[in-house]
Amino acid sequence: MSQLSAEDEAELQSLLKQLLRSINDKISDAPSTECAEEILLHLEETDKNFHNYEFVKYLRQYVESSLGSVVEEETKNLTRRDGQHAIGSGHDTLIHAVTQKTRDSAEYQQMMQTLKNTMTIVVECLINKFEEDQMRKEEMHREKQHNQSNSQYIDNCSDSDSSFNQSYAFIRQEQLQALAEKLDSSRPKEVRWEALQALCCAPPSDVLSCESWSSLRRNLCAALTDPGLSDNVLQFFAKIFSSSPLNVTREIYTSLAKSVESSFLSHKLSFPTGSAAIDVNRPEISRLLKQIRLMNDFQKEVTTFWIRHPEKYMEGVIESTFSLLSFHHEHGSASPGTEKALEPIHLLALLDIKATWFKKWMHGYYSRTVVLRLLERKYKSLVSDLILGQYLSQTPVLFSVNVSGSVQRGVYTGKELEYAFFVHSLCVLGKLLIYINGRKLFPIRVRKRKDPVNLTDLVVILINIIYQHPKPLHSDASHTGEVLWMLCERTECAAECLYQTPVIETLLAPVIALGKKTRYNSLDIFLSTTSHIVHIKKNLVSCVSCQQISLSLICRTFAAHVIVQFTLRLLDKELSSLSESDMSHTSCGAFIFVCRQMYNTCEGLQVLRPYGLHKAVAAAWKKTSSLSERVPTPVPGAAAGTSTQDVHIWEETLLDSLLNFAATPKGLLLLQQTGAINECLSYMFSRFTKKLQVSRCEKFGYGVMVTQVAATAPGVAALHSSGFVRALVVELWSVLECGSEDVGVVRPKPTPMDPIDRSCLKVLCVCVFLFCTITAVFFFTPSHFTPQDLIDRLIAVNSDAKIHSLFHYEQSHTFGLRLLSVLCCNLDSFLLLESQYNICSMLLQSQRENVTEEFIIDNLSVERNHVLVRVSVVGGPSERKLPPRALQEGEDPYPWPMFSSYPLPPCYTLDPPKIHHNSLGRKNVDEVDNMNWIDRYLTIMYVLSFIYRYGSYRKFLTEDAVNGLTLLMKHIKIFLSTQRVKTASELITQQDGYQGHDWLTSTVFLIMAGDMERSLRLLLNLSSLLTSAFIWPVRIHASVHVPVEVAESGIPPVYWCTAHYVEMLLKAEVPLVHSAFRMSGFTPSQMCLHWLTQCFWNYLDWTEICHYVSTCVVMGPDYQVYMCVAIFKHLQPDILQRTQSQELQVFLKEEPIQGFKVGDYLELMEGLERSYRHVVLTDMKTIRNPVD
Repeated sequence: MSQLSAEDEAELQSLLKQLLRSINDKISDAPSTECAEEILLHLEETDKNFHNYEFVKYLRQYVESSLGSVVEEETKNLTRRDGQHAIGSGHDTLIHAVTQKTRDSAEYQQMMQTLKNTMTIVVECLINKFEEDQMRKEEMHREKQHNQSNSQYIDNCSDSDSSFNQSYAFIRQEQLQALAEKLDSSRPKEVRWEALQALCCAPPSDVLSCESWSSLRRNLCAALTDPGLSDNVLQFFAKIFSSSPLNVTREIYTSLAKSVESSFLSHKLSFPTGSAAIDVNRPEISRLLKQIRLMNDFQKEVTTFWIRHPEKYMEGVIESTFSLLSFHHEHGSASPGTEKALEPIHLLALLDIKATWFKKWMHGYYSRTVVLRLLERKYKSLVSDLILGQYLSQTPVLFSVNVSGSVQRGVYTGKELEYAFFVHSLCVLGKLLIYINGRKLFPIRVRKRKDPVNLTDLVVILINIIYQHPKPLHSDASHTGEVLWMLCERTECAAECLYQTPVIETLLAPVIALGKKTRYNSLDIFLSTTSHIVHIKKNLVSCVSCQQISLSLICRTFAAHVIVQFTLRLLDKELSSLSESDMSHTSCGAFIFVCRQMYNTCEGLQVLRPYGLHKAVAAAWKKTSSLSERVPTPVPGAAAGTSTQDVHIWEETLLDSLLNFAATPKGLLLLQQTGAINECLSYMFSRFTKKLQVSRCEKFGYGVMVTQVAATAPGVAALHSSGFVRALVVELWSVLECGSEDVGVVRPKPTPMDPIDRSCLKVLCVCVFLFCTITAVFFFTPSHFTPQDLIDRLIAVNSDAKIHSLFHYEQSHTFGLRLLSVLCCNLDSFLLLESQYNICSMLLQSQRENVTEEFIIDNLSVERNHVLVRVSVVGGPSERKLPPRALQEGEDPYPWPMFSSYPLPPCYTLDPPKIHHNSLGRKNVDEVDNMNWIDRYLTIMYVLSFIYRYGSYRKFLTEDAVNGLTLLMKHIKIFLSTQRVKTASELITQQDGYQGHDWLTSTVFLIMAGDMERSLRLLLNLSSLLTSAFIWPVRIHASVHVPVEVAESGIPPVYWCTAHYVEMLLKAEVPLVHSAFRMSGFTPSQMCLHWLTQCFWNYLDWTEICHYVSTCVVMGPDYQVYMCVAIFKHLQPDILQRTQSQELQVFLKEEPIQGFKVGDYLELMEGLERSYRHVVLTDMKTIRNPVD
């Protein structure tokens, strides 16, 4: 079928005409010929019925009949030549090759030429017929012109029922010129109306491109003032707005704005006063409302496309809008005695009360820049009028402004118009204030006010509006509160607008007034007012990005003191009228929440601590708890009483508030002193199991609190009793051994490439901060079964039965070894585990069993080798070499020598001495019991050997030094035992002296080169200094020099004082590191406790350890805080990187502090001393009364 006959041409003509009729709607909506062509070119992509059109079916059949044989032949040739089936990627290659061959064939060229010639003839025939129809139509129009106006043009502006030869037809320039002449204001109204009807039926693109468009536009704008023609003109303008480019719509919009302006100027409408009202159905007002409504619709839609046009067009739209909204102020209000006039902005406020148009204009940077530039340069008076609107609403107005919808209003009073203007102005101002250049418009001069209004003045005005109208939900207060809450959520905006002393004073005015016994006319008004206060302040302090600024302001001014004092009065029921109200718990809880945002930071706690808020909250909780216990058991089927539910909610609120004291080290001590720590952690665990967030201000869950708590003895005990530890072990076991293999998968899981699978990393991190302190290890080993089971099942896998009990032996055992590696980074934990489980012997035995002719290198042997080197060699970053866990490329993937017996290969130390390694004797894990005197003796012997090896390596000690160190330890123990309190604490860590090793004593012994007498004399002299309480943990443990309740708490001063101030200074001086810890759920305090307790052994080189001790002794104990801050600052790049990879906890525990030199950071520490010594050292001196 290479040629098409005359019958084929006729059929094609019919099918093409049918296709065009089917897509008539799409073509009619096109604003130009080019757009119509684009629609046709992409019809297959946009029309789901494309392949069902008869014209398309005809063409497909014609192509198949013309090229079918060619395609089949080429397909056979290619498949025969390549000898492959059309499967997968080969199928695509075959299709591409066949297509290319077919397009290059003579048959294809002939088909395309024939089709082109035939379609040209078909299209020409259609055009000729179209022109004939048009001429016939015009002739009929001239003959029946007087009837056409009544039948053809009435309500014919919609093209929904038009066909291909009807609706939008091409209109000639002569016709448009005639319509422009008929629209002249000198013509009769009937002629102008008919011309408008005809114009509405013409394609907008033809009208806009005609030569007489300028005169036509002038006549259209003139017709807007005619009541009988205005609606038709607006109808035509609406079509222009919906289908024309911005350069044209800008002209229409500008003309419309000028017309509205002239109408306001000519009508001189007055603003209703008193009992008078404005009827929007009055012809002149109704006409203005319709015109402003069209403008408002365009204002809201133009933002979707004006970025595609030059800025001058957008600027024209914006400037004409501002000119309209501000013209009356410039022209009509010069004389103060004249009657107040109705302005365009009043009607715009009725139509768009929330100023949606302005919000959309300010959303994009492209338009926002122009808006703010024009306001700054030409229309500042418009902003001053908006501010003036804040003075208008003096009484609460309860109504809903609505000009559309199911209920329409026709009459509005003056107060209602003022209210609409108030809300509209408020929304515009709120949007201006959140941007820097918007705030730069202030201060600004306002009528009726002598001094310019600055940002602070404006916010004070808004707050006073809330106080004037506190009760109604949908009144000024709610809209004003929305603006203030929006300001709270942006750091820079809040800093400039809200965190100012006058603003805080205004916010607290009702609280101060009540504190001065000033009586409110109504208790309900006070409660509503305070509700607004706390909601605003809660938003101020709960936004994480703004928290530091807000708390700095609140804590350093009177505000914190006013809030906490008022909160204490609420808790103590001193406000009798308020305590009797049903809202007393709600108001009190809200004020406690504001206090909570302060006391869960180190800086805020410093301010609130003297008030004893923790005691008041605990007392209220105990009282509420006793009431809830007396509540009778509910009868089945009976509804629970509201009072019972309220008591339960109030009890949880108080518990939650107490729990938040655990967010800081010193706050944890205060919580422990209340005696409610167990109940608080049980409450936390109940929320944790329900996946409930801590609060809006806590973005990273309970990780920080758990870490803080897990660093202390009472915290570990409370975590265990709450069920948290058991839940963690169950989750760990589920991740390691159960996994998700019972769920069907499409493809198998990839083989883990890391020493520990990433799926287990989160659980490992939780185990790290929960178990990696001597307190936790001592508490859980061996009397409490859960962690012991972990050691038995995952670490001490030393029998076939244990191996076969694991579903994923290699992964689970690797996880256990990795956890053991982190546990052993704490030297006290390692010594305890070694004395209980003989870790080293167990690992060496496993290595021996992993040898055939040579060591088998796998994940387990590499991890065991790493752990053995870590626990056997002591030293800082340049004093020992830890073998990596990863294999290397090349012929020797693991060049580090493995060993199955001591001594270690020499490559792991720089100059290792020949020292005999003691073995404590093998114990079966299943037979481990509580530590007795034999265990303690073995531990002492091991640690002495441990220290002796390091001292010999550093060449400080001689062979008889062990005896001297033993004697020194004995003297120090006797000396310190005389200064211990007789504790009644049930904590296991407080029962039999200090549970860890005295690392400071060992350090001093090495500094003195093994001289026992000099070491003892130095330590005795040091014990009389304040510094000893912080750098010598054994010295202050259960000491008589601190209150008994603190001595029995099991929380050392190095934690609740040193670590507390490290966190406070990090937040101020190294904020990125502080944020990284928060995001990771880890705390700097636990890491500080780890480093300082073992005197930086294995983390710093010996020289820097000596510098640390001497610096703290000579410069003062506060230098311990400054040094920790300096170390964190030194580690900042690594901390940020490891936070991103979710390895921060493991990194800080396992890695030594590379490259840190105390001398390099002395200048930094001296700067910190100048800034913070008056706070840090002063608080360190109050160690005898830390909770008062």
